[in-house]
Amino acid sequence: MFRRWLCTSLPHSLPTFPPLTAKPKPTLLNSLTRLSIPSTPTRHSSSQSKMGDTNRIPSIDKADRSELLRALESSLGSSFSSEPIRPEPNPLIIVICGPSGVGKDALIQRLRDSRRNLHFVITATTRPKRLTEVHGQDYYFVSKEEFLSMVERDELLEYALVYGDYKGVPKQQIREFMAKGYDIVLRVDIQGAQTLRKVLGKSAVFIFLVAESEAAMVERLVDRRTETVESLLVRIATAKEEVKHVKNFDYCVVNAQGKLENAVKLVESIIDAEKARVRQRSAVI
Repeated sequence: MFRRWLCTSLPHSLPTFPPLTAKPKPTLLNSLTRLSIPSTPTRHSSSQSKMGDTNRIPSIDKADRSELLRALESSLGSSFSSEPIRPEPNPLIIVICGPSGVGKDALIQRLRDSRRNLHFVITATTRPKRLTEVHGQDYYFVSKEEFLSMVERDELLEYALVYGDYKGVPKQQIREFMAKGYDIVLRVDIQGAQTLRKVLGKSAVFIFLVAESEAAMVERLVDRRTETVESLLVRIATAKEEVKHVKNFDYCVVNAQGKLENAVKLVESIIDAEKARVRQRSAVI
């Protein structure tokens, strides 16, 4: 009976629905095709935009060089400059320091003989003149009163009390020779180097000269035979302490016994390298 009721109760025609279809999944390609991608603009280099008609340039393998250069200038719209690409290097201040007995004077003298436009600043000192020294060439030998007067007039770049005597670097010499384009060489002790580092900072080149070993350094001091035993002991003790300051210098040069020429060449290489720096040192006194 239930089946008969169900058949008679349902309508003879059922409503129709559109067939179900699976929705396609989005793909990367479909997504890209929907995007509106602008066309890539044509880029022109600045060199291309400055170039003129290359048809006016004569054949490179046949044209005269002068004619070709003029044609290239015309095409580029500017002439080729004959000015140096690298500007003239600045005068250097080179500070040479080292313990007693390492050959500072011998190295500087060899530099003066072999290198032009190099001025060695003569230091003022109150110590007595040695037999082999010349006033105005090795040092300016002055009295203590004269030296202190120079200090009061602010005529010294730096000064210090060394082994009971004053030593100082006159400013005027440096100014005069730097104005002429000379490189300046200063020979100072450790105290002087420390003072100059504070005054000049990175504008000067600081070179520390050493012997090949501590034993070799002491042997040289003994061989000088210019000190008493007491003063020799003081110099040796001082030299051993001074070597510890090497880390505060820009360069360390070994002046080995009998190889002075090697040390001189190394210092010259340092000067040449400093001259070739892109960012030049610039000292103002």
